[in-house]
Amino acid sequence: MTDPDPLVLEDVSLTLPSPAGPVEILRGLDVRVAAGERVALVGPSGSGKSSLISVAAGLERPTGGRVLLFGQDLARLDEDGRARLRRGQVSLVFQAFHLLPNMTAEENVAAPLEIAGERDATATAKGWLERVGLARRGHHYPHQLSGGEQQRVALARALASRPKLLFADEPTGNLDAANAAHVAELMFDLVAMTGAALVLVTHDEALAAKADRTVRLRDGRVAEPA
Repeated sequence: MTDPDPLVLEDVSLTLPSPAGPVEILRGLDVRVAAGERVALVGPSGSGKSSLISVAAGLERPTGGRVLLFGQDLARLDEDGRARLRRGQVSLVFQAFHLLPNMTAEENVAAPLEIAGERDATATAKGWLERVGLARRGHHYPHQLSGGEQQRVALARALASRPKLLFADEPTGNLDAANAAHVAELMFDLVAMTGAALVLVTHDEALAAKADRTVRLRDGRVAEPA
């Protein structure tokens, strides 16, 4: 029996309240991501890209439709159940780096591993910082690192647990062109090394072109076949 696809969205909709009345964010989305597949989500601002990630990762409940994460129907799980399902299998990288300011780069990478009970968390963190070219920056705090270095730490933290699925929401959006290119190359190389599937939100067509497949969103719908 084959393992289920990491991610399946079936007729997913999301409507959120606003002062002007309900707003339809997602409208009947169907998206499937296979094991190890790298999928780019592109589209104009407000098309639903980040909302799709929130729903797919179980951070936001859809209004309708079904989300299957590793074959598990997220609607059947409570918040703790969704968190347990994500643990060790799903990681996220955001445009904002979300590093803990009172921890060094090494501690930022090691902390999730320690929470997960890994005995060699520090050694693993050091190894991943070396992979992203920051072996000598492990004892620096986030404010002592450049934006590109901070995002590389965030990438190391996300992949150190060797997840099966990585969500990346505009991971190069806060970086200059040179750092963006470096982070993008690292991300695709490391995802390939770990075998993780990747769901990438980006406005950068050149970055999207590195993916195996591009899904274009417009007004909360898939504008081209997924």
